[in-house]
Amino acid sequence: MSNYQNTKRFQLRHTDFDFKDELKLSSVLSFFQDSAGASADELGFGDDSLKTLGYGFLVVSTDCRILRPVHYREKELEVDTWPLPPRHVIFERAYKMRVGEEVVAVAMSRWCLVDLNGFTLLTGDKLGRAHTDCPYRAERVIETPLWKIPKIAEGKEAYRLVVGSSQCDRFHHANNTRYADFFVDCFSLDELNRPVQSFQISYSKQAKAGTVLSLIRYDDEDCSLCEARSDGNTLTQFRIRFGERPD
Repeated sequence: MSNYQNTKRFQLRHTDFDFKDELKLSSVLSFFQDSAGASADELGFGDDSLKTLGYGFLVVSTDCRILRPVHYREKELEVDTWPLPPRHVIFERAYKMRVGEEVVAVAMSRWCLVDLNGFTLLTGDKLGRAHTDCPYRAERVIETPLWKIPKIAEGKEAYRLVVGSSQCDRFHHANNTRYADFFVDCFSLDELNRPVQSFQISYSKQAKAGTVLSLIRYDDEDCSLCEARSDGNTLTQFRIRFGERPD
């Protein structure tokens, strides 16, 4: 296996930060998504290449561990990413987020390659030489990612929202990064005044503009679970673990 990685640098903006002047979870996901896109472009299976085939990659789940928050005074960061060898229809990718040489977060994500005409799942061989020549790297930054998020049996509705046009991407449904904001809004400012240790997000169904989402929350012993539901169906799941409240 290779030591390939793509490194992308990001200039941080005021809008990337929350009320604590710490990098928002949606910004973290956005940087990972942009880095994955840059790496895929470099390897020959980016959006432009896949569009001619009628294919596209959709993220299925992400597991992120926060080693320390990124603060507003820090003006830039870098993300290293690489694809792992695919397993049938599952494509995995690893990420390291750095401020200088310090790793501040690591993550793993799962993606599916789909035929956009019928949304059928495809295997790597459909990518041709971009797949056979790809310098896949087997290194994991999280040895055992927490892909499966328990379903909420007895939760409470935190609030409702209607998916707006501005929240939709080129697939005409709410972009995956926006769900992080939806779920964070299930918590009060006081509750969020704790460091985030880790979060996982999993996507199963799409929400198009005009979809009414019910945000459900359940607090377990060591974490909080949230779900975005519509018409009785669970579209997206979220799990977050907080550290101790600072003095």
